[in-house]
Amino acid sequence: MNKPTKARPPSTRHTRRWPASLAVVAVLVLQVLVPTQVNALPRWLMPVLGGLLLLPLVWMNPFHLRRDEPWLRSVELVLLAVLVAVNAYYLAGMIFFLNNGDANEGKVLVKSALLIWVTNVVAFAVWYWEIDRGGPFARAPEHERETERADLLFPQMTVDLDGWKGWLPGFTDYLFVSFTAATAFSPTDTMPLTARTKTLMGIQSAIALLTVAIVAARAVNVL
Repeated sequence: MNKPTKARPPSTRHTRRWPASLAVVAVLVLQVLVPTQVNALPRWLMPVLGGLLLLPLVWMNPFHLRRDEPWLRSVELVLLAVLVAVNAYYLAGMIFFLNNGDANEGKVLVKSALLIWVTNVVAFAVWYWEIDRGGPFARAPEHERETERADLLFPQMTVDLDGWKGWLPGFTDYLFVSFTAATAFSPTDTMPLTARTKTLMGIQSAIALLTVAIVAARAVNVL
């Protein structure tokens, strides 16, 4: 006689927040290293401003997403918009630096381009993580929220493979999507479905393409 199976207790697992927070902190630290030749702003401005915006998010959900407030998501989106806007400002500064004949220091150009590219990848990774299907709170099964339609179509969502049933993307998956978009200047294995995601990916690819093109143009000029 088969023994009756016991019902599984409700899941107490909570979606991790700390990978996204750690990525943003790393980018804010990198802002201190942006060369002054392409940045007319005070070095401390971006880390301090970003830290003030990040503080309430970490305070409310330091390691896992347990408490959801509407204003928290607004703060997150403002932080991302500031990161992208300042990064675009750095890119404009690098273009000005190159066009005015001051780009004789290869280290300045390469260092600036690398910092802009890394910031671009991390900022948009967090943005994709924040908006896909209504955000991480809506996607998390433990919160039993009604999700919005998918913004990104991951390969795991299109096939029926053993061990992948009920799969949900984590921050690493969104970081990979952002990395490939900044490398290939277009989507690769994960497709954008909504207009807002296509717009974000287009902006990200444009920033990455301009950054790489500037370094390539300088390299050709040197040769």
